[in-house]
Amino acid sequence: MFRPDNSPPDSRTPSLQLVFQRGKLVSQLRSPQLCLLEEEVVGRDGWRVQRRHFLGYWHDRPCFAIEIDDRHQLDPMDYQVGSLWQILGRVEEQLFALAGRAAQLLNWERDHQFCGRCGAPMDADPAERAMRCQPCGVISYPRIAPCVIMLVTRGEELLLANNVNHPAGMYSTLAGFIEAGETAEETLIREVKEEVGLDVGRLRYFHSQSWPFPNQLMLGFFAEYRGGEIRCDPEEIADARWFHYRALPRVPPPASVAGQLIQHYVNALSNPVE
Repeated sequence: MFRPDNSPPDSRTPSLQLVFQRGKLVSQLRSPQLCLLEEEVVGRDGWRVQRRHFLGYWHDRPCFAIEIDDRHQLDPMDYQVGSLWQILGRVEEQLFALAGRAAQLLNWERDHQFCGRCGAPMDADPAERAMRCQPCGVISYPRIAPCVIMLVTRGEELLLANNVNHPAGMYSTLAGFIEAGETAEETLIREVKEEVGLDVGRLRYFHSQSWPFPNQLMLGFFAEYRGGEIRCDPEEIADARWFHYRALPRVPPPASVAGQLIQHYVNALSNPVE
């Protein structure tokens, strides 16, 4: 469905656009694909393009991420401007991933206009997705921050936590960034111990998800409880507790890997293999 490519096409095939303004995603309210706009929309409405980044091909049509002038007033009857959260669960997973890719690449290109070593202007490399400093040779690639996200289980119970930055009543799995020199498994064990004071074992990989808030790669795991009492780190966790799988609180949507971890475990308990 989406085919990444670094080289813009030579043909004049009408392209598709993922449009951002002031770092916010522009969605067309009357479009079934919301955030994937036809090229003619940009020209018709007179938007001034400040930056344009080729992404690849969506259903064999060239696709670009563009940043438009923030002084242009968009008609609120036609367009919605907001974060990527506004389309999560409202568009197919691959389109959400494409929008996340677009946002990350625009942010990366904006933040690497100058070399961090010598201060000279950086140029886009024509052969690969990179910014290159000609004077000193530094190459900057798009930033990706690897994280682990884990569902800790104890039989029919799931450990879920309300992060201090989440809405009250929203409980999710634990997560944390992988530090330099760590494996994903070491990070998982450390983060669970630091955030809720528990020991875990029997780690099982689930799957990964690109998560553009702002540039994470989430590595999903299951982990079984091994011991300890819940002691929340007050700087990270407002509340954490064990929930029976038939009596869960409000949890993340299935479009997120956290929601998928929870749903997968609940389904396995609800439909045990004979």
